[in-house]
Amino acid sequence: MKLYRTTKGIIAEQAGYYFPINTSADWDTYVNDDNLYKKLKQDILEANPMEEGTEVSSMQLLAPVKNQEIWASGVTYYRSKLGRQEESKDSGGATFYELVYHADRPELFLKALGHRAVGHGEKVRIRKDSTWDVPEPELTLLVTSSGKIVGYTIGNDMSSRSIEGENPLYLPQAKIYDKSAAVGPCILVTEEPLSQSTQITLKIVRDSGVVFEDSISISQIKRKFDDLVRYLFLEYSFPHGALLMTGTGIVPDSSFTLRSGDEINISVEGIGTLTNTVE
Repeated sequence: MKLYRTTKGIIAEQAGYYFPINTSADWDTYVNDDNLYKKLKQDILEANPMEEGTEVSSMQLLAPVKNQEIWASGVTYYRSKLGRQEESKDSGGATFYELVYHADRPELFLKALGHRAVGHGEKVRIRKDSTWDVPEPELTLLVTSSGKIVGYTIGNDMSSRSIEGENPLYLPQAKIYDKSAAVGPCILVTEEPLSQSTQITLKIVRDSGVVFEDSISISQIKRKFDDLVRYLFLEYSFPHGALLMTGTGIVPDSSFTLRSGDEINISVEGIGTLTNTVE
């Protein structure tokens, strides 16, 4: 089952049919529920399906986040470790990424508040003071205020690699700025964890041609999702729940940087495709 946040309210999808969820609760309250799967299943049973043939493309989608904080995990894939070491070798920071990859404690950082994030079909930004910029496609967890994973979405952790590579202490400037996070198009709500064979694919289109494409399986993530959530919730409270990006395993090399007008497509099996254009 999938949940969409739209200008017309909360819409559910099951087996290709769409259902308006008749609830007085807003998005924050609805998704912050440890029993979200059972609640959504019941609400679909009680709802009337929308007109046959309705497509999600006909709805005005909003990012599936309101007052949730968006956090991110770093260096969770071996490829990411190598990429970070390459970008920071001249600053002497490569050792830090090697250490964090093998450490018990993961790298976690605040990526965005809801008002800085964009949804499917909206524009993302690259910093004016950066010269090397990439999207980072990431499976993203929906976590309730109690720390339970109840859903999954797609995240794009836009990153200024020239700034981060200059000095690891510049990470907040490389990662956190207006429209640097995209999430969507929906929340996949399921009782079972995603299969380890689930593929993440990144495709970047420029002037109608594909300039970059790559895929990776989430089985390549070094850390367990429950461990990432446990560390995040050690000393933080999330009254509305949180979204947690789980890191990227697709890292374009130094020969590639984003340009204005590039179309970024991130697909995750079972969830869909998040598409954004660079402003």
